Amino acid sequence: MTIAVFLIALLGAMALGVPIAFSLLACGVALMVQLGTFDTQILAQNLLEGVNNYPLMAVPFFMLAGELMNAGGLSRRIVTVAEALVGHVRGGLGYVAILACLIVASISGSAVADTAAVAALLIPMMRNSGYNVPRAAGLIASGGIIAPVVPPSIPIVVFGVASQLSITKLFMAGIFPGIMMALTLAFTWWLCAKKEQNITAGRKFDARVLGRALIDGIWALVLPGVIIGGMKFGVFTPTEAAVVAVVYALVVGIFVYGELKLRSIPHLMLVAAKTSSTVMFLVAAALVSAWLITIADIPAQTTALLEPFMGNKTLLMFVIMVLVVVVGTALDLMPTVLILTPILMPVVKQAGIDPYYFGVMFIMNNAIGLLTPPVGTVLNVVAGVAKTKLDDVIKGVWPFLLAQTVLLFLFVLFPQLITVPASWFR
Repeated sequence: MTIAVFLIALLGAMALGVPIAFSLLACGVALMVQLGTFDTQILAQNLLEGVNNYPLMAVPFFMLAGELMNAGGLSRRIVTVAEALVGHVRGGLGYVAILACLIVASISGSAVADTAAVAALLIPMMRNSGYNVPRAAGLIASGGIIAPVVPPSIPIVVFGVASQLSITKLFMAGIFPGIMMALTLAFTWWLCAKKEQNITAGRKFDARVLGRALIDGIWALVLPGVIIGGMKFGVFTPTEAAVVAVVYALVVGIFVYGELKLRSIPHLMLVAAKTSSTVMFLVAAALVSAWLITIADIPAQTTALLEPFMGNKTLLMFVIMVLVVVVGTALDLMPTVLILTPILMPVVKQAGIDPYYFGVMFIMNNAIGLLTPPVGTVLNVVAGVAKTKLDDVIKGVWPFLLAQTVLLFLFVLFPQLITVPASWFR
């Protein structure tokens, strides 16, 4: 009965068009009424305590770091380095997009920011070089979803807070899967590029051009190493890493590259604050529901429903991943993470599944959901930047979406592909 109340309240509010954060609050109120413990003071107290969390401070700082990086010319120089490195091969701009998405992802932590930055720089170049624009847009969108998996992923920060797991360990566990996602895209793009007849080869490889690009872009390329290395060796926490990223992007953008103007900083801060406030309010509302989910013992009821699969970790992970794939087609990444984490984590722990392995898989699965209609947030972003119909981008993204899904279930079958490299990075 409690699960029914939870689902009816949540889905009913969403069906009426209520914003997800308020739908979560409505769900919390419904659970309190069901349990006979309705108290507005408890509701308000849990709402405030939901965001009164030190690790969550990383969210606005990483958001701001991404804005400063784009405005300060760091993103553009990363693309220039990637172009000089692999732009000369057939379909080279596709490989440039994948490499640029991977590097930018290790700075921005946001799929939307990563996709928008790379698409704005590369889509015009790919269009002028005869590339199929919807296919190119689909490739960049698929590269953009690497950002939620690799550090400093904002969704991993939120998942770490909701699951009470070490964010640093989650970051380290996400490095190798993110690289695998990029390699999978590169192989899929190689297969697609062979069939394209209109693609023109880029200019010949020139070591001097690469050298100049590396010298010019070295400050941008160093930032991912600073963030990941600092956390790996315990120099700073993920939250402190976010502040370091902001200061670094600010200093490089103003004093090294000279492209970041002081007068533009208030606007960039406002943009980051607006985005962060949406995320933080969503987190606060979700943690109210999470507290009530625990009080109502919904995890134990969910465990009972999944009891037939509890004896086989692989089968249980497969069932959970299929469930998340289905939910991800209807919900955006962050709401899915916040709604399902408190329900699924007790099940995962009881089954003896490595919670850090599950965390990376869970985030990767939700990231893939950013490419699936009807929501497909990243698809909408890249369609807008490329000035292409969303239907065409959906057609273009299918080969890459399928490849990433196959990789996801490969990780289900062989969890060592995540757990072993994670132990190295830790």
